[in-house]
Amino acid sequence: MNDRGKSNEYVPASPVDPRWNILACCAMSTKKRVAAIVTVYRPNAHADVIVSRLIGELGHYPQVKLVSLYTDQVPDNDLSRELAARHGFAICDTIEQAVSFGNPEQPIDGIVVIGEHGEYPWNEKRQHLYPRLRFMQETLAALDKFGLRVPIFLDKHFSCDDGAARWIYDEVKRRGIALMAGSSIPYAPSVPAYDPAVLRGVRDLFVVSHGGHESYGFHAMEVMQSLAERRTGAETGVASVTALEGEAVWEAMERGEWPEALMLQALAALPEVPDGHPRGLCADPALFVVAYKDGTRGYVAQLDGVATRWSYAVRAADGTATAAYCDTDTERPYRHFETLVCLIEEMVTKGKPPCATERQLLTTHMINAAMESLYAKRPIAVPELGVAYVPADEQPLH
Repeated sequence: MNDRGKSNEYVPASPVDPRWNILACCAMSTKKRVAAIVTVYRPNAHADVIVSRLIGELGHYPQVKLVSLYTDQVPDNDLSRELAARHGFAICDTIEQAVSFGNPEQPIDGIVVIGEHGEYPWNEKRQHLYPRLRFMQETLAALDKFGLRVPIFLDKHFSCDDGAARWIYDEVKRRGIALMAGSSIPYAPSVPAYDPAVLRGVRDLFVVSHGGHESYGFHAMEVMQSLAERRTGAETGVASVTALEGEAVWEAMERGEWPEALMLQALAALPEVPDGHPRGLCADPALFVVAYKDGTRGYVAQLDGVATRWSYAVRAADGTATAAYCDTDTERPYRHFETLVCLIEEMVTKGKPPCATERQLLTTHMINAAMESLYAKRPIAVPELGVAYVPADEQPLH
């Protein structure tokens, strides 16, 4: 029971519920075997809301079998040891042990890497130094050592360092490994629903976000890019990112440097929003301005105290605008992770990620540039390589 007297046990949606069964996974006679590499496995950490579903918790019916787990840290409220005893997966001392579990008789079929949450340092740019590069280095080394090539899910952005992000991307591609990465939020239903064809002509995008500038700003970048990549011509790349915070956000608004009307349309799409202009409600705003190479402009407003979910408004060249919000849970069981886990299972089963991996490489560069811009107080150019791509469902079949 939670502190409000309500059960935390999740009752799954009906099989015909279109919101949470859009990407339902088919039953398999023999489940694929998965290893998980995580920073920390405590209540409501990403390891909990993702990996717990892979073992049948939170109302999920797993289509894969978790066989091994490595945790980098074990806090007092760790869940992994008790869950291992109950569900029969192995707790491993090293990443190599987790990756090689069952090899060669029953090698793993997929890997879930979650470098999010836990006690890790911050740098001067307010970036959380999670060990995603180390996790991927050790994971790929273990795959090489045992001659394995299996799909990998990498939670959130690749790294807070562009060079490390590029290394991960290049090394995975060189090995021909399917890589799914990024945020759960773009897979949440948009409310109200609309014809995605409107995104073909999009010229301006505005995403309203909240929470930590880096951690939740990345979710907003992913939402924005999942929309921007649908414009005619697909993705040709980003030139630069500029970030503002505090009163500078509103001063730039008064000078007409960003579209206030589009922000208000995005806010109006939310089912719950306080009365009044965000200028008087948000004590620590931030604004990220993304200049795409084709002239498209993207904006992310971090508005704590105003928004509790992600919403957006997009405007076409003819001035018509469309607004919606991402229908996510704000409390446990966080049903948007249900959809994400189904996609992970589908990738492990079929070997194909649900979106182009280049999207996460680009959004990694974008959030890193935003944090650099906040620190340096100037626009930051986005690296050239790996930022032009076609959405996965528009790529030719091989």
